[in-house]
Amino acid sequence: AGPGSYTVGTMSERFDCHYCRDPLQGKKYVQKEGRHCCVKCFEKFCANTCIECKKPIGADSKELHFKNRYWHDNCFRCFKCYTSLVNEPFMLRENNKVWCSNCTATEDAPRCKGCFKHIIAGDQNVEYKKMVWHKDCFTCSQCKQVIGSGSFFPKGDDFYCVSCHEHKFAKTCAKCKNPITSGGLTYQEQPWHSECFICSNCKKQLGGKRFTAVEDQFYCVECYKECVAKKCAGCKNPITAGFGRGTSVVNYEDESWHDYCFKCTKCARGLANKRFVCHNGKIYCAECPKRL
Repeated sequence: AGPGSYTVGTMSERFDCHYCRDPLQGKKYVQKEGRHCCVKCFEKFCANTCIECKKPIGADSKELHFKNRYWHDNCFRCFKCYTSLVNEPFMLRENNKVWCSNCTATEDAPRCKGCFKHIIAGDQNVEYKKMVWHKDCFTCSQCKQVIGSGSFFPKGDDFYCVSCHEHKFAKTCAKCKNPITSGGLTYQEQPWHSECFICSNCKKQLGGKRFTAVEDQFYCVECYKECVAKKCAGCKNPITAGFGRGTSVVNYEDESWHDYCFKCTKCARGLANKRFVCHNGKIYCAECPKRL
């Protein structure tokens, strides 16, 4: 309804228009602030201007007002969808434009980074680092298939499904030649799946454990001792250089010794890196054979 600062009626007494001085008797007039004026002068001097169409709101028009702003009732419509807002909830936004509640909710909603349309309440969406997509707009940069709520790998401004990321970026295992998507280890600058880097004998995983390599085969300590290592001709135990006491091996003809086991049969003097004599299949220092 219009403001109550003026009344409209038909003059029955002798009065003249406050502005043009024409007689008002028997004519329609407007009374505002104790003054009487004809309809024409009211529209020219007194009427409020519609904020939408910029025309005066005449005495015969229905007027709506909000926060010192005025509209014709036919002009009071949503700026976005043009729905009449008479008796409807509304919001006054920038540039004095009124919006219905539905259009306000849509306009304030985030925009999809894929299609740039608004994501409204109820839409399925995907969020990542303050960015948001419609679920069907979140696609793999390589194969263009919908990732939706599935697993993905970000690379700069691009996103890849698991399969495309494996083929495009993942390292290839030196043994099975398949992509390494998570975990894994490196040996001699080659990548391996943890489950592929295993002992050639017992098949146990070697990641984080002591092992040795023999002719491109890997062995844990136990299997190396049991299956690969030579037996010391002195103590008859496996020679596991690097795994236990001592790191040197003495080889003579077809036999091997721990360096600490290679000693004179008579005086027990250590002979590693020293002159020795073999007599009747036994090892002696250079002096002991003279005493036999």
